Amino acid sequence: MDDFKLKITRILLISNGHGEDLNSSLIGDALSSVKPNLTVDAFPIVGEGKSYIKKGIKIVAHLKSMPSGGIFYLNIINLIKDLFSGLIGLTIQQIITITKIKNNYDLVIAVGDIVPLFFAYLTGKKYISFLVANSSYYEGKLKLPFLTKLLLRSNRCQLIFAKDKYTAQDLQNQGFTKTICVGYPIMDDLKPTGKNLELCSEKTMIALLPGSRLPEALRNFSLQLAVCEKLVNISSENWQFLGALVPTITEEDLSNIEGWEYDSGVLSKEIDGKHITVKVYHDAFADILLQCNLVLGMAGTAVEQAVGLGKPVIQIPGKGPQFTYRFAEAQMRLLGSSTITMEENKDNQVMCEKTAYKIIEVLDDREFLEQCVINGKERIGTTGASLAMAKAIIIKDLPFQGIRKL
Repeated sequence: MDDFKLKITRILLISNGHGEDLNSSLIGDALSSVKPNLTVDAFPIVGEGKSYIKKGIKIVAHLKSMPSGGIFYLNIINLIKDLFSGLIGLTIQQIITITKIKNNYDLVIAVGDIVPLFFAYLTGKKYISFLVANSSYYEGKLKLPFLTKLLLRSNRCQLIFAKDKYTAQDLQNQGFTKTICVGYPIMDDLKPTGKNLELCSEKTMIALLPGSRLPEALRNFSLQLAVCEKLVNISSENWQFLGALVPTITEEDLSNIEGWEYDSGVLSKEIDGKHITVKVYHDAFADILLQCNLVLGMAGTAVEQAVGLGKPVIQIPGKGPQFTYRFAEAQMRLLGSSTITMEENKDNQVMCEKTAYKIIEVLDDREFLEQCVINGKERIGTTGASLAMAKAIIIKDLPFQGIRKL
């Protein structure tokens, strides 16, 4: 086994989604810090691999964005759109590519669900699985597809990472004895930039997280702005609203939001004699999340990070393709008591008003706010998971005995 350990000089990361890419890139960055002479490349199956590019990790896959962003399982229409956008051709091309480059690597790390796990198996190499898309919190017991179970039981599968201890214990009980949990890497990405958000300590700050995919994120943001309006209307409190937006939402997009004036990073509006402003940032996500009092969230990974920080999260169902009521409800089961999902309502004005009242109710509930901190640590955990994973992979620093060595 020591001989194999010495041969790990080239690792391929395979992932399939925005959150998966983020987790994978953080693991890759940590691997390089543990073993600086290591070659770490990335194979993102969907999307543009922006997380890898940000970390300077070489991408060796053909990139092409699909309409669903890889979330076609929520809606058959999204799958149809992907098919018409060349999903089958892209998949065939990716399979051809993975078979061509497989001998360039000693170890493969699959981050996501069955798809990256299947691609890892195709390489013929030993592989590690991080089941970032799976959690026993959804249903109480993890029900893995037959093929997933088969690939996890393969002799070539060396280690299984679960993103929470509850899932790790469940998988252990199901006979997957190679399963461990050392935390959730996404919390390692929350490093403040030190940007001055010009906050007033006496005012409550609401963070608006509309998601990362256009045009959905822009629609979500407009809905969140409507909630801000209702909140100012029904409350005498002075609020601070900060939007953490992706760079693909341009100044032109913001200038075209109906009913709002936009100038130099600030959206403003007069409502029944009251002036409301919403500051927007493209480069201060961690700063906003760390300093907010409550999150109005219509996102996946970003909401998980908010919960990990102990923040209360109010979720509004959108039109999709990602953030629908079905997605939000599933995320609420995953993240526990910290998240509250508003009921769908065809009348957006009614839904936004109910959301505004819910925000006030939550912020007045001191016991609930304290529970959010406890729940966040239990469901998501704290920082350090990326490095812990890297050490488990490279130097076999495992949290308990009984795991088969690489």
